[in-house]
Amino acid sequence: MKLKLCLLLLISGFFAKAQTNDPFTSHMYAAWGYNAEWYSGSTIKINQPTLGNNYELKNISGNDYVGWDKLFQHQLTVPQYNYRLGWFFKKHKTWGFEVSFDHTKYQLTIGQDAHWVGTVNNRHIDTSIYIQDQYFHWKLNNGANFFCFNMMKRFYITGTKNGKIKLFNIYKFGAGPTVPHVENVLMGMANIPHFQPGGWNVGFEANYRVEIYDFFYLDIAQKLDYARYFDLRVYYGTAKQAFGCYEVMATLGFMMPYKPFWVKNKTAATSSTPVSN
Repeated sequence: MKLKLCLLLLISGFFAKAQTNDPFTSHMYAAWGYNAEWYSGSTIKINQPTLGNNYELKNISGNDYVGWDKLFQHQLTVPQYNYRLGWFFKKHKTWGFEVSFDHTKYQLTIGQDAHWVGTVNNRHIDTSIYIQDQYFHWKLNNGANFFCFNMMKRFYITGTKNGKIKLFNIYKFGAGPTVPHVENVLMGMANIPHFQPGGWNVGFEANYRVEIYDFFYLDIAQKLDYARYFDLRVYYGTAKQAFGCYEVMATLGFMMPYKPFWVKNKTAATSSTPVSN
């Protein structure tokens, strides 16, 4: 079902309707919203040289931590939120640039068996281990935190006759750094939870955008992201991990035209004033 929805959103822009009047405006915008995530399987690589540990947890699964279901019971930045700052160009109005941030949450799923292979206490191991909080605990839960610098292309679908409400497809592709919040317990040894620059990500996003009166909009979006983390600080060592992520987002935004509407009205009023002889 998710795949069908994703494919529908990705191809619908190619069937966009044309209209006589130009539906595109050049503007800047800012937006805030919330998201949910699903993650691919992955491998966590741990290196603790002073402890004689260099091992991998293979074929592990992770999950999102839902917070927006109790949105008004805590701060607005506690759930998985996102924000967007962008603009569409003046001369090429179907193209734009955007800076995006997705506060995604990732945590190792408790109660699974992982393939544990490598060196522990300078001894080779190749076995399975049951993941439980007290012994193995791995979270990027205060943020797996994807930053992206995106190029955008938009397609007009339809709108009202007076142009006050318009529907677009917008496609985005970008890359940027990750700044995760690293919190873990490895064989009972806990790190100090912290934020750090720790990798990069690349993402492709497809949106339905409803613009209202050229000032407000609502985005419903899907995003595919690949994130790779390295040099994450753990107890007396570092860690690596990479995974794919599928996101669903809803975002509310405010649009700011390059030329304020009152300037246009003032110009029109001036040109319509009769000149006395």
